[in-house]
Amino acid sequence: MATIKPFKGIRPPKELVEQVESRPYDVLDSEEARAEAGDNEKSLYHIIKPEIDFPEGTSEYDPRVYEKAAENFKKFQQKGWLVQDDKEQYYIYAQTMNGKTQYGLVVGAYVDDYMKGNIKKHELTRRDKEEDRMKHVRVNNANIEPVFFAYPDNVVLNDLIMRYAKTEPEYDFIAPIDGFRHQFWCVADDNDIRTITEEFAKMPTLYIADGHHRSAAAALVGAEKQKQNPNHRGDEEYNYFMAVCFQASQLTILDYNRVVKDLNGLTSEQFLEALSQNFTVEDKGTDIYKPTRLHEFSLYLDGHWYCLTAKPGTFDSSDPIGVLDVDISSRLILDQILNIGDLRSSQRIDFVGGLRGLGELKRRVDSGEMRMALALYPVSMQQIMDIADSGKIMPPKATWFEPKLRSGLVIHKLD
Repeated sequence: MATIKPFKGIRPPKELVEQVESRPYDVLDSEEARAEAGDNEKSLYHIIKPEIDFPEGTSEYDPRVYEKAAENFKKFQQKGWLVQDDKEQYYIYAQTMNGKTQYGLVVGAYVDDYMKGNIKKHELTRRDKEEDRMKHVRVNNANIEPVFFAYPDNVVLNDLIMRYAKTEPEYDFIAPIDGFRHQFWCVADDNDIRTITEEFAKMPTLYIADGHHRSAAAALVGAEKQKQNPNHRGDEEYNYFMAVCFQASQLTILDYNRVVKDLNGLTSEQFLEALSQNFTVEDKGTDIYKPTRLHEFSLYLDGHWYCLTAKPGTFDSSDPIGVLDVDISSRLILDQILNIGDLRSSQRIDFVGGLRGLGELKRRVDSGEMRMALALYPVSMQQIMDIADSGKIMPPKATWFEPKLRSGLVIHKLD
């Protein structure tokens, strides 16, 4: 069963939300955060990217930076830019992209569920990234930014959410840069709170969609606090961390594409010949060609787009990892032909989220920066859940979720 609880969120007043809210810390670098914050002292970047309060070039891992995050978090509360709700409650967070809306429930997820594997992951995490976020959680004693979960579709929860969706939201704004709409409701009714808690208790698992490092960091800090408290009871606030949970069928996963700097010493003709061993190769001309189904890839090389279709026998349909296009392309193209074995560390490859479109792949190759581009058909949420259920881990750079959660709509304190 999935154990969740409501919590007393710390939120910006309605009239300040657009000054406070921001993009997540990990989708932009320090200089982009500095530019976006500008002279806005209320921007959440002063808490989640506090290196912007130091001279340019200051490391985001400098101990002073973490201390500044806590100082700014305290300042935001003292100034009334962030205010804690009086009552424990759930929240509904809706995002609209390209006319499609997905509705998430903001909850306190149970640390022990994560530690025991009832909250399932599909990606590996790096300890250095975990430690960075753990420091941020520790110094603020709060989950400043939420993690992003999926849950199996649930009619009762969907009906409850749709009822709130017909009412006036607490927040309703169009975010800068991406232009997506974000709406937010408070669920303070005791009966609705009970219903949400009970419906989640019927679910055997929750799935991490995005934010594996934040999930690990939040859960590990909670586990630390359990051990440090000699009078630990199990109902303390630190036993929970903030998550936004969406129905799996509502989520949009975009393609996560690859651009490569060289052909490993091969000519274009030799590269295409090598591809033909495991793929049917079709020249589609100069117009952008997008993959239309699983096991089909688009290659951009020398101004032409090619359709690559994996031949029978090149993948195992019974293997939840081996059937993935990201695995097929990694094994048979990047590793076998181009000798790029470690996608996490190779300097010869870069990755482009599908929101940028295939035109971005073309631009980077045409500019001479990259030699070729490879576009993949997106992974499905069902595939992610199957992999998580099997206990296996997806290859790196396999999923790109959009829209990203905005930060600063609500914060969870650990005491």
